[in-house]
Amino acid sequence: MNYQETVHWLFNQLPMYQQVGAIAYKKDLTNTILLANHLGNPELELKTIHVAGTNGKGSTSSLLASVLQEAGYKVGLYTSPHLKDFRERIKINGKEITEEFVVDFVHKHQSFFETNELSFFEMTVGLAFDYFVKEKVNFAVIEVGLGGRLDSTNIITPLVSVITNIGLDHTQLLGTTLEAIAFEKAGIIKEKIPVVIGEYMAETQQVFIEKAKREHAAIYFASDLITEVYPTALQGDYQLQNRKTVIQTIKILQKNKLLQLSEEDIKNGLLNVVKNTGLQGRWQILNASPKVICDTAHNKQGLALVINQLLKENFDTLHIVLGFVADKNIDDILPLFPKNAHYYYSKPQNLRGLDANVLMEKGLNNGLNGKAYISTSEAYKVALHQATKNDLIYIGGSTFVVAEII
Repeated sequence: MNYQETVHWLFNQLPMYQQVGAIAYKKDLTNTILLANHLGNPELELKTIHVAGTNGKGSTSSLLASVLQEAGYKVGLYTSPHLKDFRERIKINGKEITEEFVVDFVHKHQSFFETNELSFFEMTVGLAFDYFVKEKVNFAVIEVGLGGRLDSTNIITPLVSVITNIGLDHTQLLGTTLEAIAFEKAGIIKEKIPVVIGEYMAETQQVFIEKAKREHAAIYFASDLITEVYPTALQGDYQLQNRKTVIQTIKILQKNKLLQLSEEDIKNGLLNVVKNTGLQGRWQILNASPKVICDTAHNKQGLALVINQLLKENFDTLHIVLGFVADKNIDDILPLFPKNAHYYYSKPQNLRGLDANVLMEKGLNNGLNGKAYISTSEAYKVALHQATKNDLIYIGGSTFVVAEII
């Protein structure tokens, strides 16, 4: 198989959460451990930072990787989902894994994958760990795919664990309360491994404290401990807390003499994160006149922050290109959106995409007036045509909506 055929096989051969949702979720780590053993346990050879959380884990992971790169380290970065190309998930110093390595890895292990019915995510985690070891990275920043306790990445023993925050998302898999979701995320807290908590609430703090106590793990609440932050290229207001989380994590690594870097490295890492890692879709400005902003926020907690920032912008008319996947509780999300905007409803090009007409009907019921379009690109095209130079266009609701535009 060539690269495109290989990626097509990965996407379609076995369940992939990005495409099909809940049925792709595995209830234990048996297959991941089986694969790790088959690959010679590459996870044991990596110095890792493990990042979980409802929102901000992609930004936090990229910021951490960028800081380490500024200090001169060779840094692996594993994130999900991708926006355009599968290879975005696996990078070293901002450079994506080669097509050749992906093809060779799948070809070499394909019969094992098929025999043991491995999921898309299990195979991808194995690929990332194998690649990072073979390329001899100094550190690998590993973002959790979903949850934590049962996530395929949770076979690592990191230098430090990070949990950005907790919100109500993926409730059909992780639980319907903040405490239940916190329990799943806290599953990455390991024995005697320090853990950084980015943000907490009364409902989640005790879950983290109790888990850390059971594991004899030192726990650090970044929002309480970090008072000074540095500027970053990431312009979203919500990045303030991610920066605090990153600085606290770096401080622990320095304190434990696990790395050497300067304050300048931290400052430059935050400033150069887009250049260093290629991160996209976080309050990303796509056009100046009219101003066009896209953001991958896709749940109530994340969208509340984004909409709050959106309404601080100066504009004559607000145009919103909006789409969601079907497993989001949009009845809770749509009331967040302003009624004095023009809406362009679309369905993401994804098996889980919510039908644009269904979304439009729900939007109209919430006083969000607009029309449904056959695609996100068509919705955006119409919005651009209708907007004047002093208007503002926002594109969001789903990672997959943003992916179709950038």
